[in-house]
Amino acid sequence: MEKPYTFNLLHLHFLYLLLPFLTNSIPPPAQADHSEIISRFQQYLQINTSQPSPDYQKSTHFILSQADSLSLQSQVIEFVQGKPIVLLQWPGSDPSLPSILLNSHTDVVPSEYSKWVHPPFGAHIDEQGNIFARGSQDMKCVGMQYLEAIRRLRSSGFCPKRSLYLSFVPDEEIDGRDGAEMLASSDVFKNMNVDIVLDEGLASPNENYRVFYGERAPLWLVIKSNGAPGHGAKLYENSAMENLFKSIESIRRFRASQFDLVKAGLKAEGEVISVNMAFLKAGTPSPTGFVMNLQPSEAEAGFDIRIPPIGNVESLEKQIAEEWAPASRNMTFEFKAKGILHDDLGRSLVTATDSSNPWWTLLEEAIKKANGKIGKPEIFPASTDAQNFRKLGLPAIGFSPMANTPILLHDHNEFLNQAEYLRGIEVYESIIKAYTSYIPPGGHGDSRDEL
Repeated sequence: MEKPYTFNLLHLHFLYLLLPFLTNSIPPPAQADHSEIISRFQQYLQINTSQPSPDYQKSTHFILSQADSLSLQSQVIEFVQGKPIVLLQWPGSDPSLPSILLNSHTDVVPSEYSKWVHPPFGAHIDEQGNIFARGSQDMKCVGMQYLEAIRRLRSSGFCPKRSLYLSFVPDEEIDGRDGAEMLASSDVFKNMNVDIVLDEGLASPNENYRVFYGERAPLWLVIKSNGAPGHGAKLYENSAMENLFKSIESIRRFRASQFDLVKAGLKAEGEVISVNMAFLKAGTPSPTGFVMNLQPSEAEAGFDIRIPPIGNVESLEKQIAEEWAPASRNMTFEFKAKGILHDDLGRSLVTATDSSNPWWTLLEEAIKKANGKIGKPEIFPASTDAQNFRKLGLPAIGFSPMANTPILLHDHNEFLNQAEYLRGIEVYESIIKAYTSYIPPGGHGDSRDEL
């Protein structure tokens, strides 16, 4: 009689060991190994998706593998061949409720390898716990924080009422036309019935998280100057270079007047018009460089101008035509890119940051519940994919949970501390739980007070 008893104990012990695999469960957050979470982040960072030749095939495979591990629904859409959009869904229990979209881009900007202390796609962790990699701040961190937050929520047994979508889009760093812009204008997006979009923000050097409700629109200006060529030793009026220098000086004065407002604390960076020279092109090439004794007949310069949602584009264009590039000085200008500041109804592309917007209130409460602090809402100083959703009249908020972190997007030696990354996962866990549980007043289900 002893043998069957021994066999049953062994059998039960074996089943006990197999139980986690048979139920396909995810380890509870309390038991989650932080090293595994960081390792997954490193794997994503190590995929070279830098422009102009991002490895989207590899990043897509990685994202889909993460979706599979979380039992999320997934699809890959290519509105443009070779530019995949990975769309994940965590279905909600009430399909009648509008959904939530968490957006992130998979591409990153190029890196000057020689200027980095650690390889930009090595994801090296130093003694202070800083993870060095291109995309550690902009914005592979946020994409992975979405996924890790879902991992924690699923582990706890949480079930969303609203469907949650995650979009991993290409080409944000080169204007996003083949990525988020096409997604936002598609029938696929229309059928998603999205009510709120979260997208990228910026790191904060202090303890307060930065939150963005709008962004400046790009106005990429190229000014061209023409004039009679002449000997390098000759002094004469209206040369191409002299006329261009006059324009550059006028632009410099305007830039200084805007920058002074920021330095004096009168306005935030996102509230002024910024102008920065992107290139200067002139001279007659020679085998050894340039012909030094010849004044060129043509010269041009390019400027990256950013205008806040409340900016007056018409007034600026008039200033360009009359002062920066007047025809009277044999000058012409063109816009290589011109962002949009208003939707089809003429409304500024901004999201409300008061009690009129329940998504804003929910965000504030969720961040506080995760022991986070937020600063004054800001206009994002550059452009993000969020603009494509605001054009549709949707609220869109830019938020990257990185406090006490230097702003290093597009800079050499971009890094994010692993402790800050892990803390951001907890913040997004709180946000996702609040957003996907929200029932508007007069609706059915639990109220927000019960979250």
